[in-house]
Amino acid sequence: MKTQYFTATSLDGFLATEDDSLDWLFTLGSLEESSYPAFIAQVGALAMGSSTYEWMLRNADAVRAETGSAWPYTQPAWVFSSRRLPGIDGADIRFVQGDVRPVHAAMRLAAGTKNLWVVGGGDLAGQFYDAGLLDELILQVGSVTLGRGKPLFPRRLPSTALRLLDAQPLGTGMVELRYAVNRTGDPADFDRE
Repeated sequence: MKTQYFTATSLDGFLATEDDSLDWLFTLGSLEESSYPAFIAQVGALAMGSSTYEWMLRNADAVRAETGSAWPYTQPAWVFSSRRLPGIDGADIRFVQGDVRPVHAAMRLAAGTKNLWVVGGGDLAGQFYDAGLLDELILQVGSVTLGRGKPLFPRRLPSTALRLLDAQPLGTGMVELRYAVNRTGDPADFDRE
């Protein structure tokens, strides 16, 4: 079981524009032509920030057109939010706030042997990293720059924190980079994995 941060990012390291638009991403390819179908088949539980969840609510029609459902996940999802948000009929959503560690433990129980997906945003993934719970970053980097927006991973990482595992082109507009996360920062720990 791994805790993975799987996301798309612009070349200059932004997940979305300042107003949470993902329009830049949709012109770069289809989910079905990426590693997403194989990835999601191995996911047993999700963690999501409130901005990502609210984007899903605002764009339910577009999500339905792309995936066939306004809430495309069958796995239980933990949505981190300090405010009250509406649920989605038929979705297994648990609204939480605070420390990611107890939520991670609950997610592990729910996922069984499957992986945990930190859907977004960047700060939530950073909280899992800060708690020593993040195992992998899977980044689909688009051939576009945004100039500013919602940052990919608002944390400072030393060069010893990540090890590139794989790089795969996705058509002509994206590349997928897969990194292992070194939880201790000691480069020798990568050799022990």
